[in-house]
Amino acid sequence: MKDKNLPNNIHTKSLRELKEMASNIIENLEKEQDLNNSINDYQNLIKLNNLIEKKFQAKSKEISNTSKEKISKLIKKKKMKKKLNKIARDTNLFLSKFLSKQKKSDLFKPMKYGLLPGGKKIRSKLIVDIGKIHNIRYNVLIQIAAAVECIHAYSLIHDDLPCMDNDSLRRGKLSTHKKFGESTAILAGNSLLTIAFEILSQSNFKIKDKDKVKLVNLISECSGHTGIAGGQFLDLSFERKKIPLKKIIGMQIKKTGKLFSFCCMAPAILSKKNINLSKFDSIGSNIGLLFQITDDLIDYHGTTKKVGKKTKKDLKKGKATLISLLGYKNSIKYANKLKLIIFKRVEIFGKKADELKNTINYIIERNK
Repeated sequence: MKDKNLPNNIHTKSLRELKEMASNIIENLEKEQDLNNSINDYQNLIKLNNLIEKKFQAKSKEISNTSKEKISKLIKKKKMKKKLNKIARDTNLFLSKFLSKQKKSDLFKPMKYGLLPGGKKIRSKLIVDIGKIHNIRYNVLIQIAAAVECIHAYSLIHDDLPCMDNDSLRRGKLSTHKKFGESTAILAGNSLLTIAFEILSQSNFKIKDKDKVKLVNLISECSGHTGIAGGQFLDLSFERKKIPLKKIIGMQIKKTGKLFSFCCMAPAILSKKNINLSKFDSIGSNIGLLFQITDDLIDYHGTTKKVGKKTKKDLKKGKATLISLLGYKNSIKYANKLKLIIFKRVEIFGKKADELKNTINYIIERNK
């Protein structure tokens, strides 16, 4: 298109600019008296219309593809929520039945308040996903998940205490200590911690005794000073200090990643095959780290109404996070890179790892 009336860069023009050019040519045609000029304008108008048509079709296709992608993501998200809801229902049902057989005490109400029914049960979903890879029975996995949710609930009740992170909201309702008082919350958390060991060691848990011992031993390591408790200690110690990347990652792996490691190692322990547990330990740590980074990103830009707890508190408290060290955008890049590393590690499991990948995608998509 090198006609004198059309610019050389015509293909780079937007639809709006092309439309304006076409309108100008039509105005000229209405005024033009010279036949040759009219013919030239008319030919340019045809060329412009053809170009507008092509651009419009390309734009329509782009919009269509974007819409399809959005619809596909919505469908995947809906399916994931449905699966999470089922696992959450089954886990909560097990916990409700288990608690109903316990001797009642004054701590029962605050324990149930901190444990049921909240949470997305992502850790439970992870146990089921890894269990699928090893062909472990669903009801066995739910019992392990119930123990994990007790540990998780204990850690949240204690994290919210005034001497810890001092949060008044959790899962869209008052924190346990705000509802029942500090001392009661501490004791309720302690009780949930020990109930996890009861769940894994009870006689009607139909797995080998040696596997029960392994599970109890491992979940103890992941919950105590080498795991959740130790991680929380470092988290508090690092406040308002300049902490290097390696130490921040180490702290977050203890605080969050260790329980995720248990979720990945527990089904592997029950596998009939000779499994390298360290591989699942590493996968779990990375998933836990990804979860924590995403949590920090949500705290950075989320709202209390959407998240169900106070946001932007990490910045106010001077928490040592990847965001405080690397910045928001670089933390997103780090999270995406970490996701690819995890995906690479689970490729060996083929299609059996598809649900696990979906869960990992769901974890990182929570930030969007």
